[in-house]
Amino acid sequence: MTQANPTAAELGIMAGFPPALDKRVSLANWDLPPFNRWSFQNVRSVLPTRPVPRNPGPGSSLLQAPHDLEGVSFTDLDGSQRTVDDMLATTFTDGFLLLHRGRVVFERYMNGMSETTPHLSQSVVKSFVGTLVGIMVGHGVLALDNPVSHYVPELGATGYAGATLGQVLDMRSGVRFVEDYLDPASEVGMLDRVAGWKPPLPGEVLGGIYDFILTLKQERPHGGAFAYRSIETDVLGWVLERATGRGLADLLSRELWQSLGCEADASMAIDRSGTCQADGGLSACLRDYARLALLYLQEGSWNGRQILPAAWVAACRTGDREAFAANYADRFAAFPDSAYSRQWWVLDRKSGRHAAFGIFGQMILIDPSRELAAVKLSSWPDPLNDAMRVSTIRAIDAMVLAMG
Repeated sequence: MTQANPTAAELGIMAGFPPALDKRVSLANWDLPPFNRWSFQNVRSVLPTRPVPRNPGPGSSLLQAPHDLEGVSFTDLDGSQRTVDDMLATTFTDGFLLLHRGRVVFERYMNGMSETTPHLSQSVVKSFVGTLVGIMVGHGVLALDNPVSHYVPELGATGYAGATLGQVLDMRSGVRFVEDYLDPASEVGMLDRVAGWKPPLPGEVLGGIYDFILTLKQERPHGGAFAYRSIETDVLGWVLERATGRGLADLLSRELWQSLGCEADASMAIDRSGTCQADGGLSACLRDYARLALLYLQEGSWNGRQILPAAWVAACRTGDREAFAANYADRFAAFPDSAYSRQWWVLDRKSGRHAAFGIFGQMILIDPSRELAAVKLSSWPDPLNDAMRVSTIRAIDAMVLAMG
């Protein structure tokens, strides 16, 4: 077996009373390596959060059918032969779960994580927020053809004027927002600071996430090519809150955590105004992320109740290839029929394979054609690492083939 990357405990991060100065997690370093090996499982010790309560009593059961899959081999992107154990050890895995035909066939915890540990999902939460939009569309509370300013009138004086809910959902508004995680001067760098994820720059006076949205400008027509921008999901969060009269954490609790019988409370990171960060603030346990995947594999149904419209689930498995390929064909060259739809990355429109991805290695992968879903929670040293992501997906494919 390949040697695993050092755990937070082995690195001595936040160990001791008090921890050594160079091992302490702060607002400035918590999402940087190696400190994220500790902080992604301890977000509530770093950031203010709001609870997402589950129902009291036992959680819904996840059927078990364990398989011995650690030694399954696959061909990696560079042509080398690797095993599942190798992949887990070298891709900074904290938790990994594989579902097949409605049963948990493989589950692994690393880096001090356990089945009850909440782990930050980063942008995986976007798909949870998209799911809430789908539920509210099903209830007749929201309509995709309505402009977002219909629900939040203040948006009519911003770059979002004229953008429909459907365009924002598919990240096809014309609003300028540069998603460069390594540039503090970019819009996503500013979002980190207004959300309270990073300290302000010298002399900087900050409001909250919604205050920031009100400053954004339009740079191209709405409805054009897809461009990934985290702020679009925060707009969706604002629309959900205004349309329902409930906070986002409360909506997640009522519509998903309680409906799915999640087994642990979750939490949402909040800004200085108490606004939940819809684009990346959810922390939850591994199995509860898997419950969302299972809801999608079951066409939006849970225990005989249609929670999410089946037509919404179907729409999340396809998308506008032309709008996606305009900017993302090269990056997704390994997935030639890819798209983006309703806050999901579509990896193959024919099979319906789609995924939720979060920076630093978070993933929910759903393949309805093979009744398959996988969840991976990680603490990569880099925000983006396509080699680690592709390696993970190839390992998952090999695991399913090994089960026949």
